[in-house]
Amino acid sequence: MTKKNIKLDKEEREILRAIDRGEYVSSKNLKKDREKYAKIARYALLKNKTISIRISERDLLRLKAKAAEEGLPYQTLITSTLHKLVG
Repeated sequence: MTKKNIKLDKEEREILRAIDRGEYVSSKNLKKDREKYAKIARYALLKNKTISIRISERDLLRLKAKAAEEGLPYQTLITSTLHKLVG
């Protein structure tokens, strides 16, 4: 599939424009960030309960964009954020 065949919504198009403008940059300390997120991912793998929640499609898209920015699966981002909140 070529890029021109992908259907993007308004928010996704804005993310691509921001990338093209250079507003997203690589981490200044990539090694440290990778270690941090590897630790978060390991913790997320320890989960033993499943829940279901309903959220708006817009919030889900924003979560996915933020997770992509961080280089994480969106569910891992949600899990780590909840862990920080209650931890």
